[in-house]
Amino acid sequence: MLPKYIWYERIGDYYIPVLTLSSEEQCPIGKWGRMHRDYIKEHRPILFNDLILSGHLWVYLVDLNEQAQERLDSIMEQMKVAEGVTEELKRTQQMEWVRRCNNIHNRAEEIILQEMIYS
Repeated sequence: MLPKYIWYERIGDYYIPVLTLSSEEQCPIGKWGRMHRDYIKEHRPILFNDLILSGHLWVYLVDLNEQAQERLDSIMEQMKVAEGVTEELKRTQQMEWVRRCNNIHNRAEEIILQEMIYS
């Protein structure tokens, strides 16, 4: 939220506004938040400007990043169960397990990109 009053500090002959970031804006926005920020900045500039001017952009991106990461973990677990990627496979055929997990991870990321980031 933007402050109601802006304080100025006199430095020499000039008054410089004293601006600080709120505690919410000091949280990292993560991979998904950065990707979505770039997307809305280029493809949905009205939403981007609206979020910036209201002071809610950072909170929005942090929340989206958390949701996207939780969704990614959930999709990956569901795919591992559906495709039979187990600890037994990891113990017996490590390279096959890594190949399958990487494949699942890449597909899950594509789902997140389509469902949450580029929409």
